[in-house]
Amino acid sequence: MTPQLSAAVRRKVTMASAIGNFVEWFDSAAYAVMSATIAALFFPDYDKAAALLATWAIFAGGFVARPLGAAFFGRYGDRLGRNRMLALTILTMSGATFLIGVLPTYASWGVAAPVLLFLLRCAQGFSTGGEYTGASAFIVEYAPEGRRARFAAAVPVTVGLASVAGSGVGFLITSTVTAEALQSWGWRIPFLLAAPLGAIGLYLRSKVEDTPVFRSLEQHDEVEPAPLREAVRRCGRQIATLFGYSITNAVGYYLVSSYMIAYMSEELGYSKSQAQLTNVVSMLAYSVACVFAAVASDRFGRRPMLIAACAGFVLLPLPAFWLMGSGLGGALVGTSVLAMLVSVIGTSNVPALVEMFPAKVRASGSAIGYTAAYVLFGGTAPFAATGLVEAAGNPIAPAFYMVALAAVSLVVVLTSFKETRGLALDRGVDAPAGGVRA
Repeated sequence: MTPQLSAAVRRKVTMASAIGNFVEWFDSAAYAVMSATIAALFFPDYDKAAALLATWAIFAGGFVARPLGAAFFGRYGDRLGRNRMLALTILTMSGATFLIGVLPTYASWGVAAPVLLFLLRCAQGFSTGGEYTGASAFIVEYAPEGRRARFAAAVPVTVGLASVAGSGVGFLITSTVTAEALQSWGWRIPFLLAAPLGAIGLYLRSKVEDTPVFRSLEQHDEVEPAPLREAVRRCGRQIATLFGYSITNAVGYYLVSSYMIAYMSEELGYSKSQAQLTNVVSMLAYSVACVFAAVASDRFGRRPMLIAACAGFVLLPLPAFWLMGSGLGGALVGTSVLAMLVSVIGTSNVPALVEMFPAKVRASGSAIGYTAAYVLFGGTAPFAATGLVEAAGNPIAPAFYMVALAAVSLVVVLTSFKETRGLALDRGVDAPAGGVRA
């Protein structure tokens, strides 16, 4: 049972989790926002498509470090506390992002510039490997029973708002400065904002004590000394199930929030300002939809919402991509439809990935399953989509990719996922497994 806590304490926890998570994902969004400019500045200008592919390859390369981050921060969170883990993730992310903002370009340092960019993206990925699942565990373990999804919605909502803020900054910059100024210094602004934003997030997180669930583990001397090994040994089915449906969450989010900016300007011929505007609108739609989807998740359960989201991703990507090519109005509608589908799967995934795992191995188990999906499918989504368009010569090719993966996720939810809404968060590893059918 979750202990009785005052509304003020829960507001403070929600604010600390939300702002810290916002900082993490604003920093990540900064790279996607400036992807086309980065392609021109960090790679030889001999082939526009090849430079953009290389930029997305480095974006995906940052995900290579995510498993290491998931293992490190998951173990850290299960052994030393959720709050300490989240303080370290925000320090790592903010520092790496700020350094990208002061990085010399290919014209100044040659091949060393993209190499350093790759290493800093790895540092970002290392941090992100622990942030999302760690923030999810932190806020859900504080949430009142029956309202976990509504409290946990702060995590995906701030992810969406971070993308809006990143795109908004990008839109403002690309709309107000000359092309020369953008390539000289304008592209650096979103990255340099990481330092003050990170300091704010770190301060707020330092003012909140660890979750009641983790403090109870400490008080009863039940902290697991080898949580990563125990999670793999005891919770393999939950990890596999989480991975199986999170691939759609991962691809949907990164295509909508990251790929669409470059896709609309490079493939569909929209101006950079129009592409940024479309991204802002779609991610605002995502953020608003998260609130309603979370209420529905608490009322109807995680499983019905996951089924609805996966089925939506099977049926709607093709018409959505067709709309994107029909004009700016159609692009706004098409991207917003996909963004709202991401909100449906994301707002149930956050409480579910926490509820699926017993307290002792929660940070480790959830980080493994969730991060693996984002490494293999989320980080590679922009690269795969760009390559599919080039290979097929069809701008709708990424839609088929989304449909195929969503069909896999739908089968996983239908056959393996068992409702987690009512599971106790303080249960031990010997309790009946949540999140999978027996």
